[in-house]
Amino acid sequence: MSTPASRRRFLAACAALPWANLACQRSTSPATTPPLADQPTIASKPEAPKATRLLVLGGTGFLGPHVVEAALAKQWEVTLFNRGKTRPELFPDVEKLQGDRDGKLDALRGRSWDAVVDTSGYVPRIVGDSAKLLADAARQYVFISSISAYASFTKVGIVETDPVATMPDPKVEIVKEFYGALKALCEHTAETAMPGRVTNVRPGYIVGPGDPTDRFTYWPVRIAKGGDVVAPGKPTDPVQFIDVRDLSAWIVGAIENRHLGIYNLCGPREPAPMGDFLNTCIEVTGSDAKITWIDTPFLEAQKVELGGDTPIWTPSEGEYAGFGTVSNAKAITTGLKFRDTPTTVKDTLAYFHGLPRERRNTLRAGWQPQREAEVLAAYRAKENPTTKKPGKRAA
Repeated sequence: MSTPASRRRFLAACAALPWANLACQRSTSPATTPPLADQPTIASKPEAPKATRLLVLGGTGFLGPHVVEAALAKQWEVTLFNRGKTRPELFPDVEKLQGDRDGKLDALRGRSWDAVVDTSGYVPRIVGDSAKLLADAARQYVFISSISAYASFTKVGIVETDPVATMPDPKVEIVKEFYGALKALCEHTAETAMPGRVTNVRPGYIVGPGDPTDRFTYWPVRIAKGGDVVAPGKPTDPVQFIDVRDLSAWIVGAIENRHLGIYNLCGPREPAPMGDFLNTCIEVTGSDAKITWIDTPFLEAQKVELGGDTPIWTPSEGEYAGFGTVSNAKAITTGLKFRDTPTTVKDTLAYFHGLPRERRNTLRAGWQPQREAEVLAAYRAKENPTTKKPGKRAA
Protein backbone atom coordinates (compact mmCIF):
# COMPACT_ATOMS: atom_id res chain seq x y z
CA MET A 1 0.00 0.00 0.00
CA SER A 2 1.37 3.40 -0.93
CA THR A 3 1.74 6.26 1.52
CA PRO A 4 0.79 9.95 1.12
CA ALA A 5 4.47 10.62 0.47
CA SER A 6 4.58 8.10 -2.37
CA ARG A 7 1.44 9.64 -3.87
CA ARG A 8 3.11 13.04 -3.77
CA ARG A 9 6.21 11.63 -5.46
CA PHE A 10 4.04 10.13 -8.19
CA LEU A 11 2.21 13.42 -8.79
CA ALA A 12 5.53 15.27 -8.78
CA ALA A 13 6.87 12.90 -11.43
CA CYS A 14 3.76 13.57 -13.49
CA ALA A 15 4.11 17.33 -13.11
CA ALA A 16 7.74 17.90 -14.18
CA LEU A 17 8.08 21.46 -12.93
CA PRO A 18 10.97 23.96 -12.81
CA TRP A 19 11.72 23.07 -9.19
CA ALA A 20 14.80 25.25 -8.87
CA ASN A 21 12.76 28.40 -8.45
CA LEU A 22 9.80 27.02 -6.52
CA ALA A 23 10.67 24.00 -4.42
CA CYS A 24 11.33 25.65 -1.07
CA GLN A 25 9.32 28.89 -1.05
CA ARG A 26 7.15 29.63 1.96
CA SER A 27 4.41 32.20 2.38
CA THR A 28 3.05 34.11 5.34
CA SER A 29 -0.30 34.74 3.67
CA PRO A 30 -3.44 33.54 5.48
CA ALA A 31 -4.73 30.04 4.91
CA THR A 32 -7.20 29.62 2.10
CA THR A 33 -10.23 27.38 1.86
CA PRO A 34 -10.62 24.54 -0.62
CA PRO A 35 -11.63 25.58 -4.16
CA LEU A 36 -15.21 26.49 -4.93
CA ALA A 37 -17.54 24.11 -6.70
CA ASP A 38 -17.34 23.99 -10.47
CA GLN A 39 -18.67 27.08 -12.20
CA PRO A 40 -21.11 26.73 -15.10
CA THR A 41 -20.06 27.31 -18.67
CA ILE A 42 -20.91 30.86 -19.72
CA ALA A 43 -21.33 31.45 -23.42
CA SER A 44 -20.54 34.75 -25.07
CA LYS A 45 -23.24 37.35 -25.09
CA PRO A 46 -24.09 38.42 -28.66
CA GLU A 47 -22.91 41.96 -27.99
CA ALA A 48 -19.63 40.92 -26.32
CA PRO A 49 -16.58 41.82 -28.43
CA LYS A 50 -14.25 39.07 -29.52
CA ALA A 51 -11.08 38.92 -27.49
CA THR A 52 -8.17 40.36 -29.43
CA ARG A 53 -5.65 41.40 -26.75
CA LEU A 54 -4.04 38.58 -24.80
CA LEU A 55 -1.61 38.67 -21.89
CA VAL A 56 0.39 35.49 -21.27
CA LEU A 57 2.09 35.11 -17.90
CA GLY A 58 5.12 33.10 -18.92
CA GLY A 59 4.87 32.18 -22.58
CA THR A 60 8.34 30.85 -23.36
CA GLY A 61 8.32 27.37 -21.80
CA PHE A 62 6.41 24.46 -23.34
CA LEU A 63 2.68 25.22 -23.37
CA GLY A 64 3.08 29.01 -23.51
CA PRO A 65 4.63 29.27 -26.99
CA HIS A 66 1.90 27.08 -28.47
CA VAL A 67 -0.77 29.31 -26.92
CA VAL A 68 0.99 32.37 -28.34
CA GLU A 69 1.17 30.79 -31.79
CA ALA A 70 -2.52 29.86 -31.69
CA ALA A 71 -3.42 33.43 -30.73
CA LEU A 72 -1.16 34.99 -33.35
CA ALA A 73 -2.74 32.75 -35.99
CA LYS A 74 -6.00 34.57 -35.21
CA GLN A 75 -4.20 37.91 -35.48
CA TRP A 76 -4.60 38.71 -31.81
CA GLU A 77 -2.37 41.23 -30.09
CA VAL A 78 -0.21 39.28 -27.64
CA THR A 79 1.84 40.50 -24.70
CA LEU A 80 4.25 38.31 -22.74
CA PHE A 81 5.14 38.92 -19.10
CA ASN A 82 8.09 37.01 -17.69
CA ARG A 83 11.60 37.39 -16.32
CA GLY A 84 13.18 37.34 -19.78
CA LYS A 85 15.46 34.42 -18.89
CA THR A 86 13.92 31.47 -20.73
CA ARG A 87 14.34 31.59 -24.51
CA PRO A 88 14.09 35.39 -24.77
CA GLU A 89 14.68 35.13 -28.50
CA LEU A 90 11.19 33.72 -29.08
CA PHE A 91 8.56 35.93 -30.74
CA PRO A 92 10.73 38.95 -31.58
CA ASP A 93 7.69 40.85 -32.89
CA VAL A 94 5.56 40.30 -29.77
CA GLU A 95 5.40 42.86 -26.96
CA LYS A 96 7.37 41.69 -23.91
CA LEU A 97 7.05 43.05 -20.40
CA GLN A 98 9.74 42.08 -17.93
CA GLY A 99 9.19 41.40 -14.26
CA ASP A 100 8.76 38.59 -11.78
CA ARG A 101 5.60 36.80 -10.64
CA ASP A 102 6.97 36.95 -7.11
CA GLY A 103 6.61 40.61 -6.18
CA LYS A 104 7.72 42.49 -9.31
CA LEU A 105 4.49 43.15 -11.22
CA ASP A 106 4.83 46.88 -11.87
CA ALA A 107 5.09 46.39 -15.65
CA LEU A 108 1.45 45.20 -15.63
CA ARG A 109 0.02 48.25 -13.89
CA GLY A 110 -2.08 50.67 -15.90
CA ARG A 111 -2.58 48.24 -18.79
CA SER A 112 -5.61 46.27 -19.95
CA TRP A 113 -6.22 43.12 -21.96
CA ASP A 114 -9.21 41.09 -23.01
CA ALA A 115 -7.88 37.93 -21.38
CA VAL A 116 -4.98 36.55 -19.37
CA VAL A 117 -3.49 33.06 -19.67
CA ASP A 118 -1.51 32.02 -16.60
CA THR A 119 0.85 29.22 -17.60
CA SER A 120 3.31 29.76 -14.74
CA GLY A 121 1.31 29.78 -11.49
CA TYR A 122 2.09 27.13 -8.88
CA VAL A 123 1.39 28.70 -5.49
CA PRO A 124 -1.76 30.62 -4.43
CA ARG A 125 0.04 33.67 -3.10
CA ILE A 126 1.68 34.37 -6.46
CA VAL A 127 -1.44 33.56 -8.48
CA GLY A 128 -3.47 35.76 -6.14
CA ASP A 129 -1.13 38.71 -6.62
CA SER A 130 -1.52 38.51 -10.40
CA ALA A 131 -5.26 37.88 -10.41
CA LYS A 132 -5.99 40.72 -7.98
CA LEU A 133 -3.83 43.17 -9.92
CA LEU A 134 -5.48 42.20 -13.21
CA ALA A 135 -9.06 41.94 -11.88
CA ASP A 136 -9.97 45.33 -13.36
CA ALA A 137 -7.64 44.98 -16.34
CA ALA A 138 -9.03 41.85 -18.01
CA ARG A 139 -12.42 40.22 -18.43
CA GLN A 140 -11.21 36.60 -18.28
CA TYR A 141 -8.43 34.78 -16.43
CA VAL A 142 -7.38 31.36 -17.75
CA PHE A 143 -5.41 29.42 -15.15
CA ILE A 144 -3.50 26.30 -16.20
CA SER A 145 -4.04 23.82 -13.38
CA SER A 146 -3.72 20.02 -13.51
CA ILE A 147 -5.71 16.83 -12.97
CA SER A 148 -3.28 16.36 -10.06
CA ALA A 149 -5.59 18.77 -8.23
CA TYR A 150 -8.04 15.91 -7.57
CA ALA A 151 -8.06 14.38 -4.12
CA SER A 152 -8.26 10.78 -5.29
CA PHE A 153 -7.80 8.72 -8.46
CA THR A 154 -9.63 5.60 -7.33
CA LYS A 155 -12.74 6.64 -9.27
CA VAL A 156 -12.96 5.74 -12.94
CA GLY A 157 -14.25 8.69 -14.95
CA ILE A 158 -13.34 11.65 -12.71
CA VAL A 159 -15.41 14.76 -13.46
CA GLU A 160 -14.88 18.43 -12.70
CA THR A 161 -17.07 18.43 -9.58
CA ASP A 162 -15.13 15.66 -7.82
CA PRO A 163 -13.26 16.63 -4.61
CA VAL A 164 -9.86 18.29 -4.84
CA ALA A 165 -6.71 17.69 -2.83
CA THR A 166 -6.02 19.54 0.41
CA MET A 167 -2.91 19.98 2.52
CA PRO A 168 -2.24 20.24 6.27
CA ASP A 169 -0.99 23.83 6.13
CA PRO A 170 -2.17 25.92 3.15
CA LYS A 171 0.56 28.48 3.86
CA VAL A 172 3.31 26.05 2.87
CA GLU A 173 4.62 26.51 -0.67
CA ILE A 174 6.72 23.39 -1.17
CA VAL A 175 5.55 22.69 -4.70
CA LYS A 176 7.30 19.37 -5.18
CA GLU A 177 5.58 17.95 -2.09
CA PHE A 178 2.10 19.44 -2.53
CA TYR A 179 1.80 20.09 -6.25
CA GLY A 180 -1.82 18.97 -6.65
CA ALA A 181 -3.18 20.63 -3.52
CA LEU A 182 -1.41 23.89 -4.35
CA LYS A 183 -2.86 23.85 -7.86
CA ALA A 184 -6.32 23.42 -6.33
CA LEU A 185 -5.70 26.35 -4.00
CA CYS A 186 -4.46 28.44 -6.94
CA GLU A 187 -7.75 27.77 -8.74
CA HIS A 188 -9.69 28.95 -5.72
CA THR A 189 -7.50 32.03 -5.31
CA ALA A 190 -8.02 33.09 -8.93
CA GLU A 191 -11.77 32.55 -8.66
CA THR A 192 -11.89 34.59 -5.46
CA ALA A 193 -10.06 37.49 -7.14
CA MET A 194 -12.19 37.39 -10.32
CA PRO A 195 -15.46 35.63 -9.42
CA GLY A 196 -17.31 34.20 -12.41
CA ARG A 197 -14.54 35.21 -14.83
CA VAL A 198 -12.02 32.39 -14.42
CA THR A 199 -11.39 29.36 -16.63
CA ASN A 200 -9.55 26.68 -14.65
CA VAL A 201 -7.92 24.22 -17.04
CA ARG A 202 -6.97 20.77 -15.72
CA PRO A 203 -4.81 18.93 -18.26
CA GLY A 204 -3.35 15.50 -17.85
CA TYR A 205 -0.01 14.72 -19.51
CA ILE A 206 0.75 17.49 -22.03
CA VAL A 207 2.78 16.04 -24.91
CA GLY A 208 4.02 16.84 -28.38
CA PRO A 209 6.67 19.02 -30.04
CA GLY A 210 8.61 21.06 -27.51
CA ASP A 211 7.96 18.73 -24.55
CA PRO A 212 11.02 19.03 -22.28
CA THR A 213 10.04 16.19 -19.94
CA ASP A 214 10.44 13.16 -22.28
CA ARG A 215 7.57 11.38 -20.49
CA PHE A 216 5.65 10.71 -23.72
CA THR A 217 8.75 10.98 -25.91
CA TYR A 218 10.48 8.10 -24.12
CA TRP A 219 8.21 5.48 -25.62
CA PRO A 220 8.56 6.21 -29.37
CA VAL A 221 12.31 6.84 -28.90
CA ARG A 222 12.74 3.55 -27.03
CA ILE A 223 10.55 1.63 -29.45
CA ALA A 224 12.54 3.01 -32.40
CA LYS A 225 15.71 1.47 -30.95
CA GLY A 226 14.10 -1.96 -31.23
CA GLY A 227 14.96 -5.10 -29.31
CA ASP A 228 13.29 -6.25 -26.10
CA VAL A 229 11.14 -3.51 -24.58
CA VAL A 230 9.71 -3.70 -21.06
CA ALA A 231 6.10 -2.54 -20.90
CA PRO A 232 4.36 -2.09 -17.54
CA GLY A 233 1.08 -3.68 -16.49
CA LYS A 234 -1.35 -4.94 -19.11
CA PRO A 235 -1.93 -3.98 -22.77
CA THR A 236 -5.48 -2.94 -21.82
CA ASP A 237 -4.43 -0.42 -19.15
CA PRO A 238 -5.80 3.00 -20.23
CA VAL A 239 -3.51 5.99 -20.74
CA GLN A 240 -4.32 9.64 -21.43
CA PHE A 241 -2.32 12.49 -22.90
CA ILE A 242 -3.16 15.65 -24.82
CA ASP A 243 -1.21 17.13 -27.71
CA VAL A 244 -0.04 20.58 -26.67
CA ARG A 245 -1.39 22.02 -29.95
CA ASP A 246 -4.88 20.67 -29.26
CA LEU A 247 -4.78 22.06 -25.72
CA SER A 248 -3.64 25.47 -26.98
CA ALA A 249 -6.37 25.58 -29.62
CA TRP A 250 -8.99 24.86 -26.97
CA ILE A 251 -7.62 27.57 -24.66
CA VAL A 252 -7.85 30.19 -27.40
CA GLY A 253 -11.34 28.98 -28.28
CA ALA A 254 -12.37 29.19 -24.61
CA ILE A 255 -11.32 32.83 -24.62
CA GLU A 256 -13.12 33.56 -27.88
CA ASN A 257 -16.32 31.98 -26.64
CA ARG A 258 -16.04 32.84 -22.93
CA HIS A 259 -16.12 29.33 -21.58
CA LEU A 260 -15.72 29.78 -17.83
CA GLY A 261 -15.44 27.33 -14.95
CA ILE A 262 -13.43 24.12 -14.59
CA TYR A 263 -12.51 21.83 -17.48
CA ASN A 264 -10.58 18.56 -17.70
CA LEU A 265 -8.35 18.68 -20.78
CA CYS A 266 -7.38 15.08 -21.41
CA GLY A 267 -6.99 13.13 -24.60
CA PRO A 268 -7.44 11.17 -26.72
CA ARG A 269 -11.23 11.34 -27.12
CA GLU A 270 -11.40 7.91 -25.49
CA PRO A 271 -8.66 6.62 -23.15
CA ALA A 272 -6.12 4.67 -25.20
CA PRO A 273 -5.03 1.17 -24.17
CA MET A 274 -1.30 1.18 -23.47
CA GLY A 275 -0.89 -1.70 -25.91
CA ASP A 276 -2.47 0.32 -28.73
CA PHE A 277 -0.19 3.26 -27.94
CA LEU A 278 2.95 1.11 -28.10
CA ASN A 279 1.74 -0.55 -31.32
CA THR A 280 1.29 2.91 -32.80
CA CYS A 281 4.89 3.72 -31.87
CA ILE A 282 6.00 0.49 -33.60
CA GLU A 283 4.04 1.35 -36.74
CA VAL A 284 5.25 4.95 -36.94
CA THR A 285 8.92 4.04 -36.38
CA GLY A 286 8.93 0.79 -38.38
CA SER A 287 10.64 -0.85 -35.41
CA ASP A 288 11.27 -4.54 -34.79
CA ALA A 289 10.71 -4.01 -31.05
CA LYS A 290 9.38 -6.96 -29.05
CA ILE A 291 7.20 -6.01 -26.09
CA THR A 292 7.36 -7.90 -22.79
CA TRP A 293 4.52 -7.00 -20.42
CA ILE A 294 5.46 -7.17 -16.76
CA ASP A 295 2.73 -7.20 -14.13
CA THR A 296 2.36 -4.51 -11.48
CA PRO A 297 3.15 -6.69 -8.40
CA PHE A 298 6.48 -7.71 -9.94
CA LEU A 299 7.32 -4.09 -10.81
CA GLU A 300 6.52 -3.04 -7.26
CA ALA A 301 8.76 -5.81 -5.90
CA GLN A 302 11.51 -4.43 -8.13
CA LYS A 303 10.95 -0.96 -6.59
CA VAL A 304 9.94 0.59 -9.89
CA GLU A 305 9.09 4.30 -9.54
CA LEU A 306 5.69 5.15 -11.03
CA GLY A 307 5.80 8.17 -13.28
CA GLY A 308 9.57 7.90 -13.61
CA ASP A 309 10.50 4.46 -14.93
CA THR A 310 7.02 4.04 -16.42
CA PRO A 311 5.94 7.45 -17.75
CA ILE A 312 2.37 7.94 -19.02
CA TRP A 313 1.25 4.57 -17.58
CA THR A 314 -0.32 3.84 -14.20
CA PRO A 315 -1.97 0.62 -12.93
CA SER A 316 -5.62 0.21 -13.90
CA GLU A 317 -6.53 -0.92 -10.39
CA GLY A 318 -6.04 0.36 -6.87
CA GLU A 319 -5.47 3.98 -5.91
CA TYR A 320 -4.61 5.11 -9.47
CA ALA A 321 -7.39 3.19 -11.25
CA GLY A 322 -8.94 6.40 -12.52
CA PHE A 323 -5.79 8.29 -13.47
CA GLY A 324 -6.04 7.28 -17.13
CA THR A 325 -9.83 7.66 -17.38
CA VAL A 326 -10.51 11.31 -16.46
CA SER A 327 -13.65 12.55 -18.22
CA ASN A 328 -13.11 15.08 -21.01
CA ALA A 329 -16.80 15.25 -21.96
CA LYS A 330 -17.29 18.82 -20.79
CA ALA A 331 -14.35 20.14 -22.80
CA ILE A 332 -15.50 18.24 -25.89
CA THR A 333 -18.89 19.96 -25.73
CA THR A 334 -17.03 23.30 -25.81
CA GLY A 335 -14.91 22.55 -28.86
CA LEU A 336 -12.02 20.29 -27.80
CA LYS A 337 -10.68 18.41 -30.81
CA PHE A 338 -7.92 15.83 -31.06
CA ARG A 339 -5.37 15.05 -33.73
CA ASP A 340 -4.64 11.33 -34.14
CA THR A 341 -1.97 9.66 -32.02
CA PRO A 342 0.27 8.67 -34.98
CA THR A 343 0.57 12.36 -35.89
CA THR A 344 1.55 13.29 -32.33
CA VAL A 345 4.11 10.46 -32.22
CA LYS A 346 5.57 11.41 -35.60
CA ASP A 347 5.80 15.13 -34.81
CA THR A 348 7.25 14.50 -31.35
CA LEU A 349 9.97 12.31 -32.82
CA ALA A 350 10.76 14.95 -35.44
CA TYR A 351 11.14 17.54 -32.68
CA PHE A 352 13.30 15.21 -30.58
CA HIS A 353 15.63 14.35 -33.48
CA GLY A 354 16.17 18.05 -34.05
CA LEU A 355 17.61 18.54 -30.56
CA PRO A 356 21.38 18.68 -29.94
CA ARG A 357 23.10 15.30 -29.74
CA GLU A 358 23.99 15.64 -26.05
CA ARG A 359 20.33 16.33 -25.21
CA ARG A 360 19.14 13.31 -27.19
CA ASN A 361 21.63 11.02 -25.49
CA THR A 362 20.03 11.40 -22.06
CA LEU A 363 16.28 10.94 -21.84
CA ARG A 364 14.72 12.66 -18.84
CA ALA A 365 12.10 9.97 -18.20
CA GLY A 366 11.69 6.25 -18.63
CA TRP A 367 13.97 3.29 -18.02
CA GLN A 368 17.71 3.64 -18.05
CA PRO A 369 18.91 0.87 -20.41
CA GLN A 370 20.76 -1.02 -17.70
CA ARG A 371 17.82 -0.85 -15.32
CA GLU A 372 15.40 -2.04 -18.01
CA ALA A 373 17.69 -4.98 -18.78
CA GLU A 374 17.95 -5.88 -15.07
CA VAL A 375 14.18 -5.89 -14.57
CA LEU A 376 13.64 -7.89 -17.74
CA ALA A 377 16.26 -10.47 -16.72
CA ALA A 378 14.74 -10.80 -13.26
CA TYR A 379 11.28 -11.27 -14.74
CA ARG A 380 12.45 -13.94 -17.17
CA ALA A 381 14.27 -15.74 -14.38
CA LYS A 382 11.05 -15.76 -12.37
CA GLU A 383 9.02 -17.04 -15.32
CA ASN A 384 11.64 -19.66 -16.25
CA PRO A 385 13.51 -20.51 -13.03
CA THR A 386 15.47 -23.33 -14.68
CA THR A 387 16.91 -21.04 -17.36
CA LYS A 388 20.54 -20.21 -16.80
CA LYS A 389 21.51 -16.58 -16.66
CA PRO A 390 23.24 -15.54 -19.92
CA GLY A 391 26.94 -14.92 -19.72
CA LYS A 392 28.62 -11.74 -20.81
CA ARG A 393 28.84 -11.23 -24.55
CA ALA A 394 32.34 -11.31 -25.96
CA ALA A 395 33.81 -7.96 -26.85
